[in-house]
Amino acid sequence: MTIEQLDVVILGGGVAGLGAALKARELGRRAVIFEARASAGGLLDNFSIDGFRFDHAVHLSFASEEKVRAIFDRTPYLTHPADAWCFETDRWLKHPVQNNLAPLPPADKVALIKSFLARPAELAGDDYESWLRHQYGDAIAERYPLRYTEKYWATPASALSTSWIGQRMRRAELDEILYGAMSTETPNTYYTKEMRYPRAGGYKAFIQPLIDASEIRLQHQVVAIDPAQRLVRFAHGAVVQYQQLISTLPLPVLVRVSSAVPAAVQQAAAGLKASAIDLVSVGFRRPVTEDLWFYIYDEDILAARAYSPSVKSPDNVPPGCSSLQFEIYSRGEQSRYTPQQVLENTRAALVKLGIGRPEDVLFMDHRVLPFGNVIFDLGMEGRRQTVLDWAASAAIASCGRFGAWDYLWSNQSLLSGYHAL
Repeated sequence: MTIEQLDVVILGGGVAGLGAALKARELGRRAVIFEARASAGGLLDNFSIDGFRFDHAVHLSFASEEKVRAIFDRTPYLTHPADAWCFETDRWLKHPVQNNLAPLPPADKVALIKSFLARPAELAGDDYESWLRHQYGDAIAERYPLRYTEKYWATPASALSTSWIGQRMRRAELDEILYGAMSTETPNTYYTKEMRYPRAGGYKAFIQPLIDASEIRLQHQVVAIDPAQRLVRFAHGAVVQYQQLISTLPLPVLVRVSSAVPAAVQQAAAGLKASAIDLVSVGFRRPVTEDLWFYIYDEDILAARAYSPSVKSPDNVPPGCSSLQFEIYSRGEQSRYTPQQVLENTRAALVKLGIGRPEDVLFMDHRVLPFGNVIFDLGMEGRRQTVLDWAASAAIASCGRFGAWDYLWSNQSLLSGYHAL
């Protein structure tokens, strides 16, 4: 058996692996990326159906880092205001809902605002549900974010930590809530004012320059890593020996394929949970929406959110057509639904949402991404650190959304890989 000798081996051809390869080139070192799939890009990759292009879930850039912008801005892009909508029962409200209650009946608004004024003065615990009730009061929390949490995280809010929140959740302000209860002319309070998306080629076009400049070997699925011998074995039998190993594999997967992992680390890795995403991609024969993306609170609709690739860029659809992609989340690496359940529910959702007529639908495509988001279970951070400490002791630099096991956007993932070398 021939063992190829390499300097830097990078596992995973997503944005983090590409960032690591960029750093290696800047240092004058040879880095080879090994990607399990037949194309590079990871979560930023896309696929096409009958002239319609769909990303792997929603992607929009609001990167501000000079290093990232220097790469992304090589690609001509469109800009969009960060306007999002929320659907509940039979009405649309601007995002965030607590600041845009005007469309609700007066009695509902009074009850929600009174509950906000009576919200707990102190946090009842260190979990996400306690944070939500403390921020918004019981009525708003129960009507909106607690329901959405069950859909998006596939986990009760009481079982989640709050370390992921950052700017992602708008903290409640009385003036904003009162103003939005009386007027629909509310300011955009999203954490960024502008979203960018490539004019052509899908979101992957932003990282295409990195793909073109990197040495990538596709269809190389890792089946075994021996840190002591610095060996990586692939499913088709190839073996490489490395001087330095950069991994973007999900931490539980990294532990599964590595040898001589202590039992405590294996146990910690088994306790790290992510969500799988059912993607339902819909092509329409005519324009059906002008909205970039929206959130769905109703429990009878499985999808937590949806977005329009054709609004992101007209290049994503044939002339005169439009598209939507729905995201449905499950806890774990597999969907909790059958394909038939997912497709039938999405058809019903289109009717309830009032988006398009059944005869407007050209096709519906269903596929599952086994890793969509890291789930921030209570105590996850300690388990994550146990695994990361072991990886460091095995001289494995683990990076990216699932390698760092963190809620990283594409710009953050790129820099995570870049700084791993």
